[in-house]
Amino acid sequence: MTAEPAFAFDNSYARLPDRFYARLAPTPIREPRLVKLNDRLAQHLGLDPQELSSATGIEILSGNRVPADASPLAMAYAGHQFGAWAPQLGDGRAILLGGVVDRHGVRHDIELKGAGRTPFSRMGDGRAALGPVLREYIVSEGMAALGIPSTRALYVVTTGEAVYRERTLPGAILTRVARSHVRVGTFEFFSGRGDVEALRSLADYVIERHYPDIAEAAKPYRALLDAVAKRQAELVARWMLVGFIHGVMNTDNCSIAGDTIDYGPCAFMDGYHPHTVFSSIDHQGRYAYGNQPRIALWNLARLAQTLLPLLGDDDQRAVAEAQEAIDAYPRYYETAWRAGMARKLGLNEIRDDDIDLAQDLLTIMAENGADFTLTCRGLCELSVADPGAEEETTIRPLYADPGAFDSWALRWRRRLAEEVRDQGERRGAMRTANPAFIPRNHLVEKAIRSAVDEADHATFGELMTVLADPFEDQPAHASYAEPPRPEEVVHQTFCET
Repeated sequence: MTAEPAFAFDNSYARLPDRFYARLAPTPIREPRLVKLNDRLAQHLGLDPQELSSATGIEILSGNRVPADASPLAMAYAGHQFGAWAPQLGDGRAILLGGVVDRHGVRHDIELKGAGRTPFSRMGDGRAALGPVLREYIVSEGMAALGIPSTRALYVVTTGEAVYRERTLPGAILTRVARSHVRVGTFEFFSGRGDVEALRSLADYVIERHYPDIAEAAKPYRALLDAVAKRQAELVARWMLVGFIHGVMNTDNCSIAGDTIDYGPCAFMDGYHPHTVFSSIDHQGRYAYGNQPRIALWNLARLAQTLLPLLGDDDQRAVAEAQEAIDAYPRYYETAWRAGMARKLGLNEIRDDDIDLAQDLLTIMAENGADFTLTCRGLCELSVADPGAEEETTIRPLYADPGAFDSWALRWRRRLAEEVRDQGERRGAMRTANPAFIPRNHLVEKAIRSAVDEADHATFGELMTVLADPFEDQPAHASYAEPPRPEEVVHQTFCET
């Protein structure tokens, strides 16, 4: 028999009380076939890609074989979904196998998504279709390459079984890697039951694992709320700076570690507009691009409510402590967003009056339907070009009214001239803040359609190659930077479940 890959699993979450999860093994599948192994991530995790691609490795990461040191479980959590309270949700199709420690000493959880029914499946089949699995792989790895905190995709297998949604689709399982799968909704689960003991155990676990520097703080639970608020603010600012729309920012999809998690009807904007919505289930635009900073604050307020019993015996003082923490979020967000915009515009620092400059660019983009990514990438070259030399061939054609951009560019150049900085150094720095390539919706859809309809994974593989280096010019793949033609535009994205 082939030797078992050296995972050295240790499921720290399994050491919490039984009411935190349901212990169960993945449901075996008929015919696992490896579609994609993320070699680079495997090596980072200290895993051997050859072992993972072996017959035994495929058996483990398809759920057909449970390693001896794994402790598989489905996590319990609740959540607010589109603002409505759901007292019990939980992992309805995901099984947490355990954790591994990477080459830098950082612990990561490994989870099989699409691994079968659990006690939390809520009438679902517990399975995943190949299309959504590939979407999560593409977008999560694209986000990681952009430097945005995210869950990662290690492995995709097809199951040899069909799943039934609007039509019959090939089944698949995604091996997802995360610093944590604890969510705001995990705290809500116990808060909704009045289980203060469990809340304290959960908070202590999160502090020990994700925020150890605050363990000795005078008020560790207040420090936890502060730390989560800061990470969420910085995360959402990063989303906004690349035009990413999560699509379903429910509290059960809000990671306590500050990572992007649960890629369902997610998308990147082409033409910029703050009201952009892609999710087919977001009928009121609650999670539109421009609403994301406010929704993150709303989610943090729900977290703060759960922590009130831990913030002090005096109810009024506990509320005041929570409110102070929540009130700091706008400052954290503004600081992160301003710093990011300074980098995108080629400024060493962004002054108060530069906010108007940045907002005016966004306004003319929205008014002209200009491509967000191409506009920002084009600024890198304009920052070193003679006035008027490059606008005609790069940015101006993106605007219905090119004069609007010309007027803005004149102001921008004057502002750049106020800083003493080498032009080549400025352009290089701007290129690290303004990607040339993002997971554009039409490219994601093309890769999915080829895999699902034609069992052809070459398009998916090439897209992943391009997205691995999003800040580098790739002349051989220049078409991947182009916006969709009218017939290629994707107007809606869908949540598989």
